[in-house]
Amino acid sequence: MASKAVEKRPEVDPHDEPSVKWGWHGSFPKATRIAGWFSVVALLLMLKGNHENDTENVWLVGLAILLAFALVLDIRKQRTAWRK
Repeated sequence: MASKAVEKRPEVDPHDEPSVKWGWHGSFPKATRIAGWFSVVALLLMLKGNHENDTENVWLVGLAILLAFALVLDIRKQRTAWRK
């Protein structure tokens, strides 16, 4: 049976992670998404080039689609995070 007491998160030791001292301990979610979309555009811009055959194009488009899919899932997860 689950306890009704609220569990406290364990404190982070400043010796393990020095950024705790000055109060910042996180990530850059907005910058990460911007860099991800920039990467998708850069992959698609690489389609214009001196390719001998379409093997490179298949890889570029496939990676761009995979990255875009991951970014869309991340946006969806962010929107529904408050429901959980």
